[in-house]
Amino acid sequence: MYTTVHLLADAPAQLLPARELMAFTLASHIILVPMGVALPFITLVMHYRGIRRKDPVALLLARRWSAVMAVQFAVGVVTGTVLTFEFGLLWPGLMGRWGDVFGIGFGVEAWAFFLEAVLIAIYLYGWRRLKPRTHFLLGLPLPVTALLGAFGILAANSWMNTPQGFSLDSDGNPVDVHIWKAIFTPMFGPQYWHFVVAMLVTAGYVVAGVYAVGLLRGRRDHYHRLGFTIPFTIAAVLTPVQLMLGDSIARSVFHKQPVKFAATEIVWKTDTHVPEYLFGRMHPDGSISGGIKIPQLDSILAGFSPRTEVTGLSSVPASDRPTATQATIAHWAFDLMVVIGSLLVLLALWYGLVWLRNRRLPDSKWFFRGAACAGVASVVAVECGWVTTEVGRQPWIVYQNMRVAEAVTSTRSTSLWIMFGLVIVVYVFVFGSFLAILLKMRTGWRLADERQAAGRPVGVPEADTPYGPRAPVPAGDVPASGSGGSAPTGEGPS
Repeated sequence: MYTTVHLLADAPAQLLPARELMAFTLASHIILVPMGVALPFITLVMHYRGIRRKDPVALLLARRWSAVMAVQFAVGVVTGTVLTFEFGLLWPGLMGRWGDVFGIGFGVEAWAFFLEAVLIAIYLYGWRRLKPRTHFLLGLPLPVTALLGAFGILAANSWMNTPQGFSLDSDGNPVDVHIWKAIFTPMFGPQYWHFVVAMLVTAGYVVAGVYAVGLLRGRRDHYHRLGFTIPFTIAAVLTPVQLMLGDSIARSVFHKQPVKFAATEIVWKTDTHVPEYLFGRMHPDGSISGGIKIPQLDSILAGFSPRTEVTGLSSVPASDRPTATQATIAHWAFDLMVVIGSLLVLLALWYGLVWLRNRRLPDSKWFFRGAACAGVASVVAVECGWVTTEVGRQPWIVYQNMRVAEAVTSTRSTSLWIMFGLVIVVYVFVFGSFLAILLKMRTGWRLADERQAAGRPVGVPEADTPYGPRAPVPAGDVPASGSGGSAPTGEGPS
């Protein structure tokens, strides 16, 4: 559903603004998704450490992260609701004909969403009103509901990529729907696990990046070390796993969606010994300019042999394949995602080798600079993954069953452009408010920590961590990473 430069000449006028609007809202919502899916898990890991080791700093971090989690969830309500309405308003052809087949995924996601809202409220309420063990146990369902929501969305999207579980009547309408087949399509498994691990990796690097900035600024206290170490370790361990899952899903696309694979790898002619292009641009005649050409590598990556035959875009009519511009967009998005993933693997290996040898964080400022950038890079990689998925499927909204142009609304294009402008204004306000709230929370936490460290009354609930008071840090005492019982100084997560 992403926009493209070249549209079919007979495409309806409203197709371009509908695509632009959907692309903008989806790209904006994706920024929040990693934190919504993975931050509950990271928070509970820190919460568990705090209870197990009786570490008030870990409990304080978990409590603050849970506050961020709640604010992020509230913003996600707005962006997610807009997306939900857009499916019906912008793509009535899709929902009208196919909603009975794949709509169950949206139903599961909605149910998980409301359950998560209740659980977040209980978790926040329990910090000062429940026993530690009871409170922690009540938080355990949170990651499950987040994964359930992802299950519903990925079930719908994977069905759009590899539709099954139905038959078509004489008018081309789906009948004899089999729900389980519609949910568990050939692409569901590869897409789901690739997505979930991507969310954990991204959230881990985003949270760790906040504390990496603090460490770069000289805040080497236990608060910042612990705030960095836990989420970064989770992300670093899963980064190589994500690289393997990415290879697996690319191979699944090669087998299940060969034309989409051809677009992603800018392959024009079906052949063996196909070269791999790092970046580069495809032209309408199938020629490629720019980029770095690696002979035979594409065939080797696809089938572990240079003799592997790779289907080219020219194997299907022009109306059934992405345009050269769309193929180039998908290819660049895919290559950028791979480059970012490879750099993150190197960063994770750097961290792992130093930790295994010395049981400490790396000393190099370049490492923490890289860690500070890793969160932003991970979000960019997630955006690139969705661009690859959606643009590479063009011109199909339901692969080989319905084109995007057939699903678009009949609403006048002028009205859609006006709607697009209003959505931009609303989103600027929403995300601006989100950032302002996080900065205000960070400032409040920093002031509370400074007053606590100076031995002055804080006057707010942050004076104590959950389950007990914080012990003051003696002047000049900078605990090492992994120690407990010290009061934090510096900024909190934002």
